[in-house]
Amino acid sequence: GFWFVPAVEVKIEVVIPEKERSKEEMSPNGKASPLIYKVNGTARHYHLEEHPIASNPYHNPKDVVEASVCHVKDLENGQMREVDLGCGKALLIKESGEFHAVGHKCPHYGAPLVKGVLSKGRVRCPWHGACFNIGTGDIEDFPGLDSLPRFQVKIEKEKVYIRASKQALQTQRRTKMMAKCISLSNYSLSSTNVLIIGAGAAGLVCAETLRQEGFSDRIVMCTMDRHLPYDRPKLSKSMDSHPEQIALRPKEFFCTYDIEVLTEMQVAAVDVKSKIAVFKDGFKMEYNKLLIATGNTPKTLSCKGKEMENVFNIRTPEDANRVVKLATSKNVVIVGASFLGMEVAAYLAERAHSVSLVELEHVPFKKFFGERVGRAVMKMFENNRVKFYMQTEVSELREQEGKLKEVVLKSGKVLRADVCVVGVGAVPATGFLKQSGINIDSKGFIVVNKMMQTNIPGVFAAGDAVTFPLALRNNKKVNVPHWQMAHMHGRIAALNMLAHGTEISAVPYLWTAMFGKSIRYAGHGEGFDDVVVQGDLDELKFVAFYTKSDEVVAVASMNYDPIVSKVAEVLAAGRTIRKRDVE
Repeated sequence: GFWFVPAVEVKIEVVIPEKERSKEEMSPNGKASPLIYKVNGTARHYHLEEHPIASNPYHNPKDVVEASVCHVKDLENGQMREVDLGCGKALLIKESGEFHAVGHKCPHYGAPLVKGVLSKGRVRCPWHGACFNIGTGDIEDFPGLDSLPRFQVKIEKEKVYIRASKQALQTQRRTKMMAKCISLSNYSLSSTNVLIIGAGAAGLVCAETLRQEGFSDRIVMCTMDRHLPYDRPKLSKSMDSHPEQIALRPKEFFCTYDIEVLTEMQVAAVDVKSKIAVFKDGFKMEYNKLLIATGNTPKTLSCKGKEMENVFNIRTPEDANRVVKLATSKNVVIVGASFLGMEVAAYLAERAHSVSLVELEHVPFKKFFGERVGRAVMKMFENNRVKFYMQTEVSELREQEGKLKEVVLKSGKVLRADVCVVGVGAVPATGFLKQSGINIDSKGFIVVNKMMQTNIPGVFAAGDAVTFPLALRNNKKVNVPHWQMAHMHGRIAALNMLAHGTEISAVPYLWTAMFGKSIRYAGHGEGFDDVVVQGDLDELKFVAFYTKSDEVVAVASMNYDPIVSKVAEVLAAGRTIRKRDVE
């Protein structure tokens, strides 16, 4: 491997991992729902209400296992080891002379945390960057909702023992203790303490965080979707997923913790003076605190024939499922080499008869990953039968008997198409706020501060629809429309609804999955002026550092774990990585 040593003593050794293909993206539906475990073929819901450590957490002595797992000298400081207790595994960690034991699997998609990054009291997942406190198991950065179980460690005669609940060893996750709503019965239907508009990651994490912090008043979430909150990134990565499989929480969870969800309800306007949200159907709801987490609306094509049947934006599980059905053994045209467009192309490549991708730039992902990485990814797609039509756009869609038949390009080329997927970007879903007095920028983003507060007291905003000051880039106001950041925004908003005064300081982390391979990315590369690549682009085994003048502002990698999580930890500690450290 090579070393890079930033100005502050941060040594990151990059060792090329041995050949191993993570199961992360391979069995999309085996791991689809973080809450359902297949046990002997039957689905079983596990849901733990956590017990405070003070009371004996092991009510049932039969549920407890205690085992000696190693010798005191087996672990150096800063080392992690997966240990087996017979009926399940734990992650044993030694830091500053102390031993800690927590769950060994990331509750998000089950990544082995022993392959992650340990730094100053927390472990960061190697796959998607979630962080857990090694002392408590609590989740500190996202994605995912649950924390790790924490196990008791004791040392006797130079031997390390772990005492754990068998159930926790089996589930490998812990839902933090949550308050309930004290007095639902005496509410008027049309008023709530907290109203959350939008039921994506930001909205759900906000609601859960309020309950975790002991908030016991009414919480109402509303969504235009038909479904309870689900894992939306899965829609383009494993398009066959059914809503139940990708639910972030089972229905019972919302009942247990009194989080009310109104589905298929669209807010048409917000009156911030009288603190009322007006719904499209005329229903009005009064609130005390408001979170706006409405996310994005996909852009549509502006050409002739855009309203035709079989032309899709992928927005819901129904859209994704329908596209797979229509595309199987047929001709697919995808417009836009965006994350969504490329993931859909990869998913359909082995199912469709043909997949064509139309893009204005000359290389996919050019703005995001740069020319060289974009080219390497493009080659991987071409090797998997995806045909690119670059530096052109769609001039019209043609039909036969009301159904899509051909896509005509400005270059004059005519592509056969039974189904067309449009992935040409998105705009913030903030039109309903136009007259509200809430501060919105020229692109339609809601402007918030580091506490997720808008210019109106008591009104917060989070997720894809906002711009916020990014500590990493000198508090420049940025929009980060990614899954991890939406979770973090929701958490910060909730803490500040409760007047904690918490400011956001997270490092953006995202991933894309194509043909069973992942590209991981951390930082904020906007405006990068150079890319330093280590490893081998042709072999798709590389790490790319994105620099602006002298500073590394972002990193991307393929088959090079856990380098992105390592860099994310360095940046999260507020350290600067210089270009010369990575060259």
